[in-house]
Amino acid sequence: MEKNHQVFRVNSPQVVCETIDGEVVIVNLDKGYYYSLLKTGADVWSRIERQLDRHSLIQEMMQAFEGSAEEITVAIDEFVENLQLEELIVADSKIESVSINNNSQKNSGITQKVHFEKPLLEKFTDMEDLLLLDPIHEVDVAAGWPNAKQA
Repeated sequence: MEKNHQVFRVNSPQVVCETIDGEVVIVNLDKGYYYSLLKTGADVWSRIERQLDRHSLIQEMMQAFEGSAEEITVAIDEFVENLQLEELIVADSKIESVSINNNSQKNSGITQKVHFEKPLLEKFTDMEDLLLLDPIHEVDVAAGWPNAKQA
């Protein structure tokens, strides 16, 4: 598939996410890591969830933010690559991309663009042991969760 029309999806069920007050919190249940996305990172994530292809995602970001096309394209490509390396998203050739024509209307009313900031993926590993415990399957019946079942 051509790079511009590549569509990504959240790597579920091993990845779960929730948006709270503009922050996207993502948990990789297989690895036990959690992540935080703010500002442009959260904006890119919401577009990935909407299943925009790469080209449409970049076009929407250029409509919403002030910055050079090259700066925005390079930053988003790098960010998407990091999301893939962390196994938070995967390329999916079965997904049909969503056209921005249906979704770009809400950006047309913006008169003052915000300066584009490079999206950042914050990774946290301090809860790895707890997150790797499977509260349904990997518990000792007598001890209960969060005590891991002894081999």
